[in-house]
Amino acid sequence: MNGLKGATRSNIRQTMTIVSNNRPKYNEIRGWACHGKGEELVPYSYPAGDLLSSDVEIEISHCGICGSDIHTIDSGWFPTDYPCIVGHEMVGTVTAIGQAVKHLAVGDRVGVGAQCRACLQSDCFACSRGRDAHCPKATATYNSKRAVDGAKSYGGYAEAVRVQAEYAFKIPESIPSEYAASLLCAGTTVFSPMIRHNFSAGDSVAIMGIGGLGHLAVKFASALGCEVTAISHSSDKREEALKMGATHFIDSSISEQVKAFRNKFKFMLISSSADNLNFFTLNSLMDIDGKIIIVGLGEKPLCIIPFALVRKDISVVGSIIGSIKDVKYTLEFAAKHNIRPTIEEMPIDQVNDAIERVRSGKVRYRVVLKN
Repeated sequence: MNGLKGATRSNIRQTMTIVSNNRPKYNEIRGWACHGKGEELVPYSYPAGDLLSSDVEIEISHCGICGSDIHTIDSGWFPTDYPCIVGHEMVGTVTAIGQAVKHLAVGDRVGVGAQCRACLQSDCFACSRGRDAHCPKATATYNSKRAVDGAKSYGGYAEAVRVQAEYAFKIPESIPSEYAASLLCAGTTVFSPMIRHNFSAGDSVAIMGIGGLGHLAVKFASALGCEVTAISHSSDKREEALKMGATHFIDSSISEQVKAFRNKFKFMLISSSADNLNFFTLNSLMDIDGKIIIVGLGEKPLCIIPFALVRKDISVVGSIIGSIKDVKYTLEFAAKHNIRPTIEEMPIDQVNDAIERVRSGKVRYRVVLKN
């Protein structure tokens, strides 16, 4: 294993309280890291450092593969700080807690999503409104740095992780760990905008892109009582989408099917890559005052022609992951309505094969790595 050269412990001690009421299990954390664009993941380790008083240490049992992982190891959205251990759909068991942590205990089964820290202060413009995903001091679960001391964050393709305790979420007993993993990011990402924009029973909702995000969007929207139409260029997903809860299916490559749904949708959730969207086509499908919500993040700029929107007063909005409250509600709702991602489980030492399966589009519909 290679060692990590980073911030010294003395620097961390000067800026943060480092106290724990039990002994951490890990002095060094082993995982699978990418060291450069286009490179495979290889074994890598980094020093765990001291357990902060506000943190928990988690031994990871499962971690989902998210499209964000691939964008990051490819430096697709922006340059990645290599070496990078990705993975932000993790479930595991608490092995140590900081002294200030009161709501968790060693042995609790918890999950971690795409965010692992925020200031959570009452004077923060985001956290004060329960929108901690937008906190200017937020730390992403990987390829990010703590605002207070610049310590680098590493993700869940590893044996353990340490995070701020508020971002370690108890998993409902009814949800097995392998299914809970993808709810921490993919599930929350599609469900939180549905709640924020008041999706309601009877609303006509289109889900564009029936993949890792989209298949969960179909399940959540259906559980809310919406009339769900799945849109995909893969006609072989029709039967699967209908079984997931969709009422209708559109093969986007067949113009007659698209035309049959003109002026139909109150909401459209774009869950596939938003590259090369044709907003004239999308506009034709939307009802007056319809809302297009983008959660699938491509790597290219969007071209939006204003006339395509103003003709029907269409809104285009974005949504990123979810707040602490959103993640908790996603897990609660999924448990109540028996919503489970459709997954393929693979051992973590086959991580490179798993990533290639995701890249090729062969996965139905999420891959979950098991330690």
